Amino acid sequence: MNHTYYAHTHGGSERRWEPLPEHLQLVSSLAREYAAPLGCAAEAELAGLLHDLGKYSDAFQKRLRGEASGVDHWSPGAVVALSRYQAQGIAAALSVAGHHTGLDQAHRTSLGELVRRCPSEGINEYLQRFAADGLELPEPPESTVYSGLCPATAASAMLDVRMLYSVLVDADYVATEAHFQGGPGGKILREPGPALRPEDALQGLLAHLRTLAEGADTSSAVHELKQALLAACLEAADSAQGLFTLTGPTGSGKTLAALAFALAHAVRHGLRRVVVVLPYLSIIEQTVAAFRRALDAVLGERADEYVLEDHSMAHPDTDGSEAGYHARLLAQNWDAPIVVTTTVQCLESLFASRPGRCRKLHRLARSVLVFDEAQTLPKGLAVPTLATLSHLSARFGTTVVLATATQPAFAHLDGATRTLCASGWQPTEIAQESQRLFRLARRTRVDWSLADDPQDWNDIAEWIAEAPQSLCIVNLKRHAVDLTRLLQAWGVEGLSHLSTNMCPAHRAVALTEVRRRLDAGEPCRLVATQCVEAGVDVDFPLVLRAMAPLDSIAQAAGRCNRRGLQSVGMVRVFTPKTEGRMYPDRSYGQAADLTRELMAEFGPEGVDIDDPGAFTRYYTRLYDLAETGRTDHPIIKAICVQHFEEVASAYRVIDRAAINVLVPYDMEAYRRLDDEAHAVGLTGQWVRQARPHAIGMYPTADVTHLAPVFLPDRRETAKDWFVYCVPGHYDDLLGLAPDGSDDCFIA
Repeated sequence: MNHTYYAHTHGGSERRWEPLPEHLQLVSSLAREYAAPLGCAAEAELAGLLHDLGKYSDAFQKRLRGEASGVDHWSPGAVVALSRYQAQGIAAALSVAGHHTGLDQAHRTSLGELVRRCPSEGINEYLQRFAADGLELPEPPESTVYSGLCPATAASAMLDVRMLYSVLVDADYVATEAHFQGGPGGKILREPGPALRPEDALQGLLAHLRTLAEGADTSSAVHELKQALLAACLEAADSAQGLFTLTGPTGSGKTLAALAFALAHAVRHGLRRVVVVLPYLSIIEQTVAAFRRALDAVLGERADEYVLEDHSMAHPDTDGSEAGYHARLLAQNWDAPIVVTTTVQCLESLFASRPGRCRKLHRLARSVLVFDEAQTLPKGLAVPTLATLSHLSARFGTTVVLATATQPAFAHLDGATRTLCASGWQPTEIAQESQRLFRLARRTRVDWSLADDPQDWNDIAEWIAEAPQSLCIVNLKRHAVDLTRLLQAWGVEGLSHLSTNMCPAHRAVALTEVRRRLDAGEPCRLVATQCVEAGVDVDFPLVLRAMAPLDSIAQAAGRCNRRGLQSVGMVRVFTPKTEGRMYPDRSYGQAADLTRELMAEFGPEGVDIDDPGAFTRYYTRLYDLAETGRTDHPIIKAICVQHFEEVASAYRVIDRAAINVLVPYDMEAYRRLDDEAHAVGLTGQWVRQARPHAIGMYPTADVTHLAPVFLPDRRETAKDWFVYCVPGHYDDLLGLAPDGSDDCFIA
């Protein structure tokens, strides 16, 4: 008598349930397809066939009928991969064993424990049922994607496993979704994302850049600079795939030039997608909008799917539109031609151990991965990051580009990187004549003369008041508030403030007014924190910068004479005379102190921020000072024993996770969202609408004025969303400014 074994239910009637062999065959087929660009199709096919072998157990079939619970259906397939295929089955075994619960440790002891906890008698019975359903195990793969258990290649080996794991879990998610989306007529597979069409996209981008150049209100020197950087990118695109740096001055059009490189490189090598990684949510939306404008001619009606925005808050529940729903599906596994995401999303996924976070990784193979503002990559995690990116390039055909005006000297860490990955870190510079580019871009003069002479806040305020248009950047939000209040008390005209005490909607309004005043030649004084230094396009004749890390000073200078319309802009570095801490954290202060040392070494003129060599010297010293290449770091130890869960836990781009707080900036929106939170609870639609009206606060802060937001079931509250309850604490100029607040409370 034939017995039907099922993979999934679908309602009460078994007529809609999914037969297990159908599921195994579909997952195996999808996994093989997804793994082809990775060069491990046979291993992926094997993992797909074995991933749910344990569902042939009587216990699991009872579970489907509600007669049992807690059945391990993943270990049997992993044991077969190990016992039948030995070393060639390790990556498949780890992937199968973790496809629900997460990746375990790749170690002889843990692999042995996996085999011991599954009796061979039961597994043999499952294999008999597997065969009776017309399925058969393939021959051993000719080679394995896995680099082995050796500590010297540990980062490479872990990425090998994650990539195969990514293929398996994505195939499993898609196949399972097809079953539950289906009806009486059978499964409904999701529609794949659009193709890159790099030739068309490149032509559209170049046409857009020509239009921008024709209408730009910039000097001829800035125009020449942008054209030179673009030409360098297009020339370098014909190079072999590998690791690249793109070092160009601020205001040189690096973001669109890097996209041009990526598209031309994709044409040259037949690559599948472009992934652009940015450090801050605040600049992702404007980058996505810029890309969509640039590629408007090739996007058609699928703009949201062609240029996909993906980060922690980009795809909550949609407004119900088919386009929004499909875009959210594509974001789950980055099935889009161009993906714009955050450093947190990208890097933490590359070191993750859970299926939901890892499923997108296989899309990076045969692609271009661009890190914009590369100076913000986590320095304490530099060695494992570089090792993983290097192997991603060498093994999986991903071209990696680090773009910035202040290029980190990561090549200095090549030796440390080689302890985890044989290919090390030796990138090629795209802008071979970067020295000439920086000479073309020399639009400012940095005055270091007062950097060692602490200045009273009244003196700093006088500098601002005396200049009709000036930007002053300080290191702490507390300093920005105090200085702004002082200038406000003096009645200074055209005063604005910018910090993360203000919600995004408020910051956008403030910047619009700043740009209007600058363009109209009206008085404009802006006091800001570091949030103005990356991706904020403003152009002041005078920039005052509190002593900071050298890369921050260079980024601040990028807001001075940006369009080159003056002969020279002035950047003045100062040290405020203040009580208490001067810097956001220890590492920031350490880098600022190093800048002060370099300033003394360079002589009376101080550091030349237009000299890329100065940054090589700065970063080399900084890495040595911070012992970035240490091999006894906890995450390095976890990598050397290939402990996936410990590595995922230790790899955090941001040390302190912030909570989101709805603030009373726009009272109409605030009251509406507060009412909806009470009536309905936290939904994706609510999050999407609340995000422009929220700030980040650290969970260690005083929560006296924070009201929790309930989840829709009304039984639990959200862990990361709150409502600020005192409207009087939100200031039209300063943002959230409760009495006695400190920087440690607001992210």
